[in-house]
Amino acid sequence: MSNNLLAGKKGIIFGALDDQSIAWKVAERCVAEGAQIVLTNAPVALRFGKLQELGKKLNAEVIGADATSMEDLENLFTKSMEIFGGKVDFVLHSIGMSINVRKKKEYTNLKHDWMHKTFDISAMSFHRVMQVMWKLDAIKDWGSILALTYIAAQRTFPDYNEMAESKALLESYARSFGYHFGTAKKVRVNTISQSPTWTTAGSGVKGFDKFFGYADKMSPLGNASAEACADYCISMFSDLTKMVTMQNLFHDGGFSSMGMNPAILEE
Repeated sequence: MSNNLLAGKKGIIFGALDDQSIAWKVAERCVAEGAQIVLTNAPVALRFGKLQELGKKLNAEVIGADATSMEDLENLFTKSMEIFGGKVDFVLHSIGMSINVRKKKEYTNLKHDWMHKTFDISAMSFHRVMQVMWKLDAIKDWGSILALTYIAAQRTFPDYNEMAESKALLESYARSFGYHFGTAKKVRVNTISQSPTWTTAGSGVKGFDKFFGYADKMSPLGNASAEACADYCISMFSDLTKMVTMQNLFHDGGFSSMGMNPAILEE
C-alpha cells in the first residue's frame, strides 16, 4: 500500500546488490511512495549483481561509483542532479565489506591492511559521500541522509570481526556531520541499527544462522525483516521525521533493550 509519502522527492540509493539486499527493498519502497531515484554501486558489484535489472523495473538510472573515490562520488552526484533537474532530498548509504570476514580471519589475527580497507569501504565512504554532498551543495534543505548499521558498534559480537569498529565509526560520522548539516541546511543525518538480516553480505558472517536465531529469540517482536527496515527508511526520508537527527535508531524488534529472554532457555 502506498501513501505517497515521498511524492516529488528525489534520492540516491547506495548498495543494492540483489533482491535480498535491504537497499533493494528500500529502492522499491521509495518508488512505490512516489520518489524518483538513482541507483548506485561499485563497478564490480554492477558486473556481478542485478542492479541493472532493478533499474529497469523502477525506471531508475544506474550510475556506477566506487564509494572510496571522491572523483566517482562527485560524478555520481553531478549526474544525478542533472537527471533530477535539481538537488536530492534523501540518500541511503548501505555499504559494507570486510576481506578479513570473507577470508574467515579471526579477530585476534587480522590483516591490518585488510582492516584499513574495511574501514575505507564500510565507514569512511559515508564521510566521503557527505563531504561531496556538502561541497557540491547537492542536498535540499530539510533533506535526510541515512546509513545502515548494527548493534555490534556498542556490544561485543566476536564473529562480527572488525566490522564492529567500522560501524562505530560510521555512527560517529553521522553525529559529527549531522551537526554541520543541521546547522547549515536543516538536513538530518541518522543511522538505523537493523536486526541480523538474511542478505548476501550479512550471511557471510561466521555462524550467521546461530547469530540470527539468537537475536530472533531474544527480541520480543522477533527480528525485523528487510521489508520492515525499508518501511522505516521511508519514514525517515519523509517529512514526518523532520526533527530527528544525529540519532542511532534501533530497528531490531526490541533486542537492544533486552537483558535476558526466557525463550532463550526454553530449548
